Amino acid sequence: MGLDQNAYAFKNREDGSISLAEWRKHSSLQGWMENLWRSKGGEGEFNCVGLELTVEDLKELKQDVDFGDLPETQGFFFGSGNDARYKETDLTFIEEALELIEAGYTVEYNSWW
Repeated sequence: MGLDQNAYAFKNREDGSISLAEWRKHSSLQGWMENLWRSKGGEGEFNCVGLELTVEDLKELKQDVDFGDLPETQGFFFGSGNDARYKETDLTFIEEALELIEAGYTVEYNSWW
């Protein structure tokens, strides 16, 4: 068991989705996404929840990844940090996600533990 995370893009849910990134126990990314979700009105447990990401969200995430400003986040199944390990994955995901949004796709983040 542990924190599993992914991001995907779709134009129409019925037509399937494109996998953009997968992470395992990237707890600070999880904390960042949960903070975003709560700022958008999310309540309760942030588990198995699809979070739509906008261009503005992704630009803010890029800045926080670049400057090492992802929040330290703890959870029983989360592991610890992994910011350095996943930095390139994070940046590649952000770049691809921005391109897909520009092409008319919706980008979502999801996680479960």
